[in-house]
Amino acid sequence: MKNYKKSFRTVLRHCYPEEAGSLLSLINHRFAEISDDVRFARMSNNPMDRRMDAAGYFLAMMMVLDKEGASFERIREISLQVAHHYVRPRNSIEAWFKRLPVKLMGNPFMNIFLKKLDRRIGQKAYSEGFVARIITDPQDTYGLGYGVDILECGICKLYAKYDYKKFATILCEVDHITSALAGLQIIRSGTIAHGAVKCDFRYKKLSQ
Repeated sequence: MKNYKKSFRTVLRHCYPEEAGSLLSLINHRFAEISDDVRFARMSNNPMDRRMDAAGYFLAMMMVLDKEGASFERIREISLQVAHHYVRPRNSIEAWFKRLPVKLMGNPFMNIFLKKLDRRIGQKAYSEGFVARIITDPQDTYGLGYGVDILECGICKLYAKYDYKKFATILCEVDHITSALAGLQIIRSGTIAHGAVKCDFRYKKLSQ
């Protein structure tokens, strides 16, 4: 996994050239306080839980910027800049690999992989983490044969614990960035962060 903190440093130095050092110090201090709540992510058998470490660091940044007087919209803007910097492919090979899973949809080996993944993400490895299921019915996935229902969101649980659940909606927007890089348009009727019972991830292939 790439060092996500590098993206935070890069974006904050661009947005706050004079204050970045002190802000990063405050963020690291705040993250140290949060880290016990996301430590399970490194040990979890549920691969979706692995995103909790970065989500915790996002939360630390949001808390610091909020305390410094930044508006919700400003925090949203900076968070999305960080996310885009982190997930963007560094070269054409990385870009190709991000689109590869979509090209393999329908392949027998991909179907086996999705079944195994469904078993892993369907288990609540930790009470603070994720529970999800993979949808493969073509009629329910715009013909793609792949979708995801998130039934319990670890990020929402974490942000709610610190009374920052409203800010979890910002990370819902990151899914649009990652989906586009994979060659997909994400379609959702709702997310848990916005008050829905589940996050229903469905996709359509983007025209090449």
